[in-house]
Amino acid sequence: MASFVELSDNEYDEVVVDDVPDNDDGVEEPKVGEVVEEPKAGMTFSSEEEVRSYYMKYAKYKGFGVRRRNSRQSDDGKVRWFTLVCVRQGIIKSQASNVLRPRQTERVWCKARVNAVLNEDGGYTLSSVILDHTHVCSPGKARHFRCFKKVNARVAKRLEINDEAGIRTSKTFKSVVVEAGGYENVPFGAKECQNYIEKARQLRLGVGGVEALMNYFQDMQKKNPDFFYAIDVGPDMRLKNVFWADARSRAAYQSFGDVITFDTTYLTNAYKMPFAPFVGVNHHSQSILFGCGLISNEDAHTFEWLFQSWLKCMNDRPPNAIITDQDKAMQLAIARVFPSSRHRFCLWHIMKKLPEKFGSYSRYDEIKSTLHRCVYDSLNENEFEERWCELLDNYDLRDNTWLGSLYVDRQFWVPAYVKNTFWAGMSTTQRSEGMNAFFDDYVHSRTTLKQFVDQYDSALRRKAENEAIADFNSFNTEIPCISRYPIEKQFQKIYTIAKFKEVQEEFRGFLYLSTSYLGGDGAKYMYGVTDEIEVSDGLLKRANYMVRVHDEDPLEITCSCKLFEFRGILCRHALRILTQLGKSEVPPKYILDRWRKDIKRKYLLIKSSYEATSNPERQRYDRIQTCFYQLCSNAAKTERNCVKLIGQLEQLKLEYPDDDSRESTSTSSPATPMDGTTGKVLSPLVVRSKGRPPSKRRTHPVEKALKKPSTRRRLPTTEMRSHLSREDRPNTNVSGTQHEAPQTQVSWLHSQESQVWTHAPDYFCTPSTAPPPPVQAQPVRLNLSDQDDLYQPRWWQP
Repeated sequence: MASFVELSDNEYDEVVVDDVPDNDDGVEEPKVGEVVEEPKAGMTFSSEEEVRSYYMKYAKYKGFGVRRRNSRQSDDGKVRWFTLVCVRQGIIKSQASNVLRPRQTERVWCKARVNAVLNEDGGYTLSSVILDHTHVCSPGKARHFRCFKKVNARVAKRLEINDEAGIRTSKTFKSVVVEAGGYENVPFGAKECQNYIEKARQLRLGVGGVEALMNYFQDMQKKNPDFFYAIDVGPDMRLKNVFWADARSRAAYQSFGDVITFDTTYLTNAYKMPFAPFVGVNHHSQSILFGCGLISNEDAHTFEWLFQSWLKCMNDRPPNAIITDQDKAMQLAIARVFPSSRHRFCLWHIMKKLPEKFGSYSRYDEIKSTLHRCVYDSLNENEFEERWCELLDNYDLRDNTWLGSLYVDRQFWVPAYVKNTFWAGMSTTQRSEGMNAFFDDYVHSRTTLKQFVDQYDSALRRKAENEAIADFNSFNTEIPCISRYPIEKQFQKIYTIAKFKEVQEEFRGFLYLSTSYLGGDGAKYMYGVTDEIEVSDGLLKRANYMVRVHDEDPLEITCSCKLFEFRGILCRHALRILTQLGKSEVPPKYILDRWRKDIKRKYLLIKSSYEATSNPERQRYDRIQTCFYQLCSNAAKTERNCVKLIGQLEQLKLEYPDDDSRESTSTSSPATPMDGTTGKVLSPLVVRSKGRPPSKRRTHPVEKALKKPSTRRRLPTTEMRSHLSREDRPNTNVSGTQHEAPQTQVSWLHSQESQVWTHAPDYFCTPSTAPPPPVQAQPVRLNLSDQDDLYQPRWWQP
């Protein structure tokens, strides 16, 4: 029987303990003072599991690890014999390309092992036993061997729940250590927790990023047919762009889709695909998502595809206004897809470039201050034109290319040119950036596609809850009025708390106003209103506005400041004149439905897809666990009751054995597109972000060799064994000639690619089998301010 042991004493990977079916018992712990009998040839056991359990108990008592070395099965599937060895058995020959940086290894050719053979009665007998080790064994350190580390069911459930809640695994592990009373009482480590979470995510989301994405879309459409998605793939069948929107977001667009912001400066995943959300603002001044995409490029063609997909999702209803950053490709795509929409550049993105453009000028502070006054303090287009010319002449900036391009596009960003359009109070892409910051709790720069789709649901679930809380507060609480005017009381009853606060701010501004009657003609009156507004450096400036009143039914009132046209809130100048005329109510046309709290909106009646992601198994587990809480609390009060309950639970375990036939989260089979072809979409390539690539200093060839990572790829155990046991396996010679790769490795690499399919209106794919390249690049995310107009000194100015 000893000859069997030497059949495969070559390179291998250890597997044993991971191959054993998982259970909550784990390895039986030797009791304090207990002496575990040494294994001897001739000892019999009823099953393979009993042999393993006994030998691992002995190994932990002695202080060494165990793994399964090899085995052989008969034609009927029964294991004829198997070998359990010390984890330090064998030796590994380093295949690292850099011989000056060898890897650590635990293999020291230890001979300790037991061989078990199948009996006629179905049991197993130890045929040979070797107890001597070539290394020192330490029982106190045995718990660190991988074979003894196993995450129990209770901790596993806690890990899964905390992971979905966004709690880091390291924090959960620390809580387990505190609960157990120290690291020595925890039969696993932080790495095991990380590995378990990665496995749980794969089971929950499917294997492969693109496959999980497609399965997610299909599941959402099954739950609600109004879920929309579109996939864009390249000629090589590699994923390029994707867009999706749930039913709730599509319905919300009907109420708040008049103004949107679009921003792509947020890199979310390992492929560096920019996250491109379409964001609006609801009646609580909260950001609301109208759909989002992941794009592989930031050119006009890509943006045009994304905008067309979004427009089709919203039933070909374009927004009235859209805010983006100053991107020419984006500007071109918007002009093609949304020709009737008012386009505006983010003012914050433009003004933050001043240090870059003029930081080297000796009069930089003066240029910056003058430009701010030109942009923010100009009340109309003529005033802006005059100040702009003075800026160019006083500082000799006529030949400045950047300022020239800004002047050409002045109708896209200068407040004096855009304040005639309703922007719902948004003057920058801060809404998109605010949504990006909201997702920061759930995704990061290394988030894969399959993780992103799961965390996306968690983020939207939290967003919906925040809106529900704001609705509750608006209906059940109120802010007291600060004046006796009936008009303020009118807004208090109708508007949400967030918008009523803005109205109150206008009433506070009455303190700085003085009015004068300028004349009238019949029912038309004109008033002059002088306001003291704060400008740069805390200085006050007197500004004059004209308020026109048409006192007929219905009453009309307009102000030259255009605050109502821009934000949908009546300005202090108009409110002051209305109160001065003794008006007790504001005409209905000046109370926007989008700010009201007493309107039932359609999207609130739609149950979102991400709210229906209930897990029946988890629900049953929680019900059972709730019943055990009080039982465990009562039994833990005395040792007698504790021992009694444990004994009863041991009996119950026999009645409810571990069922390994649980339904797996297998993915659906790939479907056949309409053209009759079959295939799969591959994972996207790593996207190169905009800007100059990072520079690298020149390094000596020796230094490059020291830092060169190993090119060795870990293969599954069975394929590693068959692959490395071949003496005539091909290799790469010194001259760089590349030979054919082993078939085992090629087949394994191809097996990792998931079988997926696309299903979206008018978007289909064709087959391909090329595996995706490994992802190594780490994206850099630009952290943008969530403040609305950082350099804005006006009290309302867009």
